[in-house]
Amino acid sequence: MGIQAHPAPEKAVPCIARQPILTADENVIAYELLVRDEAEETRSKTDTDEATRATIDALNLIGLGVLCDGRVAFIPCTHAMLLMGYFSLLPPAEVVIELQDKVPDDEQVRGACEALKQSGYRVALDNFAPDDRRSGLVKFADYLKIDIRQYPPDQTAALVTRYGSKLCCMLATKVENRQNFVDAKHSGFTLYQGYFFHHPERLRARQIPGNQAIYLQLLQEVAKPELDFNAIEELIKRELSLCYRLLRYLNSPLLALASPVNSVRHALTLLGERETVRWIRMATTLVMGQEKASDLVLSCLVRARFCELLGPKVPHGKSDLFLMGMLSLMDAILEMPIGVLIEELCLDPELKAQLLSGKSGSKTPLSPIYDLMIAREAGNWETVTSIGKQLNMSLVFISQSYNEAMRWAHQITSAGRTPAAAKA
Repeated sequence: MGIQAHPAPEKAVPCIARQPILTADENVIAYELLVRDEAEETRSKTDTDEATRATIDALNLIGLGVLCDGRVAFIPCTHAMLLMGYFSLLPPAEVVIELQDKVPDDEQVRGACEALKQSGYRVALDNFAPDDRRSGLVKFADYLKIDIRQYPPDQTAALVTRYGSKLCCMLATKVENRQNFVDAKHSGFTLYQGYFFHHPERLRARQIPGNQAIYLQLLQEVAKPELDFNAIEELIKRELSLCYRLLRYLNSPLLALASPVNSVRHALTLLGERETVRWIRMATTLVMGQEKASDLVLSCLVRARFCELLGPKVPHGKSDLFLMGMLSLMDAILEMPIGVLIEELCLDPELKAQLLSGKSGSKTPLSPIYDLMIAREAGNWETVTSIGKQLNMSLVFISQSYNEAMRWAHQITSAGRTPAAAKA
């Protein structure tokens, strides 16, 4: 009797989520990275050293450029991580070392902070409190992060007055809605962390502006069972920025075409039906979001690709999962109710129902996929694991898919950025 072969266990893949950090005018300048790996639940305390190595390796493996789209990474740092000195493996200009609230203020820690500063690293103190026991570390801090939900506005304003300076930025965390944002600005904070800009303050529009109507008409055309290339070409020609993006995309190294593309019709012919649909969805998202916080567009594309990659593993009927992910943030990009945006689009009824219910919390057959998308984006690992089991997906597969979606979205947004000369 032969020896029965057992399938090799899936290799652990790091789970990394990111939360945007924005300026007062809602420009994303950095991301906090939330790292978790599959073995976390079973790790013993003696494995801390290996866990720290795994975290740094994960950042290098996926790439800070992909994870943060070329922006600065705020990386949570435990006491053990700080003393082990592993941050020397990361480029100082691209990271901020974020000391967690359990890191003590002692001689070893001060020495480690001094060494970081001398090497060009920036330091943040997370969850800083009015009577924080790390006050002796403030002299090393470039950023103080304060959870604005924990204290009344007068206390947070007093902290800003006491510690804020040109050398130390005050960063408000847990900014989850517009009122939080307004309160934090009033208290004097200059940086803000959270997803408040995913939820616009006003969603009252009932008419779609002309150029945005063209983008939505294009989405309508590519949602039809059969493409009408004549109609698509005419719509693209009516929007010069789309023409430019199409020609630049076809001539980019991403596609490595042998000869240049010189016309819209030539471009559409080279792309073919499937890639035309994909490109129009990407391009309209990029153009519609160009006046918005960069994370909105990036998140929109990550969501779309992530859902598309999950498609082969989950039943979803005739619903287009790429479209579900893409449209899930379109109300924030265009500042219109989702119902107005999708009213005229030829969408599968289940997809339409999910987009409408995604904002209200009611459930549809597509809800597990939608909820997994939201949980993975936010780094809600418990929910990710729970839904993964429900869908019979391993955490490894989910992580691989999300990492691949981030790489893809980073490539697309990089290729789609218009040079300064073209903007003029």
